[in-house]
Amino acid sequence: MIESPVTRCSDSHAMALRMAALSHPARIEILKRLSASRCCSCREVVDHLDLAQSTVSQHLKILVEAGLVRFEADRQRSRYAVDHAALAGVSASLIQLVNFCCPAPNPGERA
Repeated sequence: MIESPVTRCSDSHAMALRMAALSHPARIEILKRLSASRCCSCREVVDHLDLAQSTVSQHLKILVEAGLVRFEADRQRSRYAVDHAALAGVSASLIQLVNFCCPAPNPGERA
């Protein structure tokens, strides 16, 4: 699988790029579709969504660049798979950000 440029960026930059990739409903649906199987071709994703092949290809490109989806050339087809560790990392980063920005009050302290 091809490594994403995100893996070489700072944590804040990587988080922002990944959150931006998740900000479109079609990309969330694509992630759900990819998660339903080990890997899919672009055509298999298109068959389950009401989007043009070119639109799905563009969304997949964004997800790959964000490091949330892995891409592999498989003869004449391109195969895509969710990078589960990267997606879990988004969750962990978001939890860290919330905990940093909204720390729990100390006992006895007024909120």
